[in-house]
Amino acid sequence: MSSATRIATTTRMAPRTITTTPMFEYDFMRTAFAASGIAAVLAGTVGFFLVLRGQTFAGHALSHAGFAGATGAVLVGLSPFAGLIGFTFLTGVGMGLFGEKLAERDVAIGMMLSLALGLGLLFLHFYTSAATQAAALLFGNVLGVDDAALLNLVLLAILSLAALTLIGRPLVFASLQPELAEARGVPLRFVSTAFLAIVAVAVAECAQIVGVLLVFTLMVGPAAAAMNLTRRLAAAVVLSAGLALAEAWGGLTLAFYTDWPTSFWITALSGMVFLGAAAARRFAG
Repeated sequence: MSSATRIATTTRMAPRTITTTPMFEYDFMRTAFAASGIAAVLAGTVGFFLVLRGQTFAGHALSHAGFAGATGAVLVGLSPFAGLIGFTFLTGVGMGLFGEKLAERDVAIGMMLSLALGLGLLFLHFYTSAATQAAALLFGNVLGVDDAALLNLVLLAILSLAALTLIGRPLVFASLQPELAEARGVPLRFVSTAFLAIVAVAVAECAQIVGVLLVFTLMVGPAAAAMNLTRRLAAAVVLSAGLALAEAWGGLTLAFYTDWPTSFWITALSGMVFLGAAAARRFAG
C-alpha cells in the first residue's frame, strides 16, 4: 500500500473532527488536485462534444466497458488502469465502426453495454478477492492516485486533446450538419470512430476520479450547464472545462474538510451547477 493510500485510509478512519492542517501540506492531496484537474479539463472538453452530438449514452456504455476491462486485468495480474484504458478504447472504436446513424449507433452501444456488464460480473465471480479494487473502480479513489498514475493521466490527456484538436473542425461540422458534411465529403464514420476513441480515454481518466458509475458527473453535467449559459461554441467549450475543473477541485476541498466521499461532493456540485444553469436559462429566456 502506498504512503498516500495509508494516509488517506487513516484520515477516513479517524474520528470526525475539524481539520486545521492546510490541505496542501499533504502529498496525496497535491497529487489528487493535479490528477482531478487534468481529468476534469479533459472530461469537460470532450464531454461538450459528447453532449453536442447526443452521444451521452455512449459515454455511459464506455464507463461500464472500462469496469469490465479493469476487473479482467486484475484477474490476469495486470494493472487495472491498463485494462481500463485498453478495453474502453477498443470498445469506443468498435462503437464508432458500427455506424454513424442514430439507430445503428444505439443498437451497437446497447450491445456493447450488455456485453461489458456481463464480462465485469464474470471476472468478479472468478476473482472475488478484488472486491476492494472493484469498489474503487465503481466509485473512484482520487486520493489513491500515485505519481506514476498521475504521469499516465498527463500523457493521455495531452494525446487526447491533441487528437481532438486535429478532428475538431470536421467533428463540429458532422455534429451540427451531418447530411451536409457527408455531401461535402467528410468521412463521418472515421470522425465518429476517432471521437469515440477519444471519449474512451476521457472516460477512463474520469473513472480514476469519480468511478465508472459517476462518469456523467464530469463528462455530461458541466457540458450541459455550459450549453444553458452560452450559445457561442468556443465559449461553451471553455466554460464546460472550467466548470468541470471547479467541481472537481471544489469536491476535493469539501471532502477534505468534511470527511465525506469526494465523489459525492463532485456529483452534488455538478448537479447544483446544472440545475442553476438550467434555471438561469429559463428565467432569462
